[in-house]
Amino acid sequence: MFDHVTLMTLDSLLKCAFSYQSNCQESSSEYVSAIVELSDLVIDRRFRILHHWDCIYWKTQQGKRFKQALGVVQRFTRDVVQKRRALIAQQGETETQTNAAPQKKKDFVDIILLSKDEDGQGLTDEEIQAEANTFMFAGHDTTASAICWTLYNLARHPHYQEKCRQEVMELMEGRSGDEIEWEDLSNLSFTTMCIKESLRLHPPVQAVTRKYTQDMTLPGDLTVPEGVICLVSLYGTHHNPEVWSNPHEFDPLRFDPANIKSHSSHGFIPFSSGPRNCIGQKFAMAELRVVLALTLLKFRLTLGVNPECSSSSGTVRRLPQLVLRAEGGLWMQLEPLKESCLREPPNK
Repeated sequence: MFDHVTLMTLDSLLKCAFSYQSNCQESSSEYVSAIVELSDLVIDRRFRILHHWDCIYWKTQQGKRFKQALGVVQRFTRDVVQKRRALIAQQGETETQTNAAPQKKKDFVDIILLSKDEDGQGLTDEEIQAEANTFMFAGHDTTASAICWTLYNLARHPHYQEKCRQEVMELMEGRSGDEIEWEDLSNLSFTTMCIKESLRLHPPVQAVTRKYTQDMTLPGDLTVPEGVICLVSLYGTHHNPEVWSNPHEFDPLRFDPANIKSHSSHGFIPFSSGPRNCIGQKFAMAELRVVLALTLLKFRLTLGVNPECSSSSGTVRRLPQLVLRAEGGLWMQLEPLKESCLREPPNK
């Protein structure tokens, strides 16, 4: 699932945030391959102490591969930004000549290209590329992980999968098409509960860091001094039995509105928390609900077996890279649902 879903989330992000038609689901994507290689190399570098020094790392085979993959990513984002800059300039000329109001809403790349500070200065090309790289990488890889693990958890729990499907079917009843509208998202309450429980059980980002800007007193007469960098384990918090009862079980009802009040305010932090939390969390949650709804409307999900693995137990081992993946991938079977089945009452 990871390969297919990663291409889909990249395609979606580029269309929604950059107005860029990549069609990377229909043709091979050098960018996605480079992102995966960079992720692997970053993880590998962490465990090689001598590679922590740039003067050594860039001379190694891994360092040379890193620079090559990084070049692919930078060329890709530079191409996207340059095309959008040219289009904005063209649209500006057209609006000036016709004296017409702009029709298109601004997307992410429009905002970073047009933003100016109090002195009227815009972002430099390097700053724009850095923002674009961050948004594209963080915006598609993490969401792909969240979608895959949610589909996996629903495949493991068919009764929850069916309940989500019925919720979507009731929402779409009487419609000729299968498009999800923005207003529909708030009506997918149980589906959203399943998504949140999956994010708790399998957070795409396992940890974040924060730097203390002042001394912090802790219980037991301990003090964390200013300047220290603290690693906050999102995965550890989500699996802490003092925070969550039966933390390793998939139980969407934890996020029933009636139960939320009993949660710790920072016990569920898949998008981090505070002023430095994830800038794209609303986009990610919207995409998760849309993808899940349309997938369940068309397919029944069951667990698959990795053809390269001799074990048939179906056991999946988590693979903590830059985002949470599965060792050997997440394999599932998708059975197309017949249209007649979708029209049957829920009790049949």
